[in-house]
Amino acid sequence: MALKQVLEVLDIVDNPSVEGKTVQALFESYTYASCSVERVHGEKGYTDFVKILIKGTKGKADGGNAPTLGVIGRLGGIGARPTRIGFVSDGDGAAAALATALKLAEMSERGDRLEGDVYVTTHICPDAPTLPHDPVEFMDSPVDILTMNKYEVLEEMEAIISIDTTKGNRVFNHRGICLSQTVKDGYILKFSDDLVRIKEVTTGELAQTFAVSIQDITPYGNGLYHINSILQPSVATSAPVVGLAITTKTVVPGSGTGASHEVDIAQAVRFSIEVAKDYGRSKISFYDEEEFDRIQALYGSMKHIQTLGKQN
Repeated sequence: MALKQVLEVLDIVDNPSVEGKTVQALFESYTYASCSVERVHGEKGYTDFVKILIKGTKGKADGGNAPTLGVIGRLGGIGARPTRIGFVSDGDGAAAALATALKLAEMSERGDRLEGDVYVTTHICPDAPTLPHDPVEFMDSPVDILTMNKYEVLEEMEAIISIDTTKGNRVFNHRGICLSQTVKDGYILKFSDDLVRIKEVTTGELAQTFAVSIQDITPYGNGLYHINSILQPSVATSAPVVGLAITTKTVVPGSGTGASHEVDIAQAVRFSIEVAKDYGRSKISFYDEEEFDRIQALYGSMKHIQTLGKQN
């Protein structure tokens, strides 16, 4: 039910002239969706940060009290021009986030409105630089990770799905989408049973998951290895964060073109939409609050994991 929106978004972003305003125009006709764009310059160029709000019937944007979900499309860039021609694999996270917003906007227009607000954030850069990395090169970004978190991790988000292409490795050997444990305040918690159930329903398969290391939930810039930036939003918020990785069986570079699979992106969209439906009605949880209170009482705060550490 989301493939149409994925194809529409991919057709728009697979363009060397695409910019934030191009995406903004996509949402102008919808009653319950609004989109804002801010261009930010860095040392390696600029990118356009996109923020989309889909208002719920009981959402806090209009004075309600329903929980607010955040969906972040995490990436370096949607293109690596002039080094590579076309949409790169790294852009899948942005495509999934934008397609999620588009589907929710269309649902709302037809009368299928969610109770809670949903914020979708990502950024649009068709000519991002690349970065050497083992086993395959990473997509770099015109701006640093702190800037990304500043514009993509919003205070309004009470729980976050971070969608990122995670193909440039030899440890995720599944094509489709994989779910991480919940990360909150420096703790790697157990998998959410609610999210596992939704993933199994939306994919029709046993839940594929991926392992998270302590290194992955520390900020970039500390000299430690990170599988990629999928869990970097967790360093900038106290909200629970889960990573939704778009994965492959083989090692695919983030800068690879012709490597995006529309059906896999649509899986990420369907999962995000179903989570949004239930989260806005307070029917699901990203983590066990009582157990989280207990683990903190036993072992103390782990918020120092969200910092660059002592030597930095």
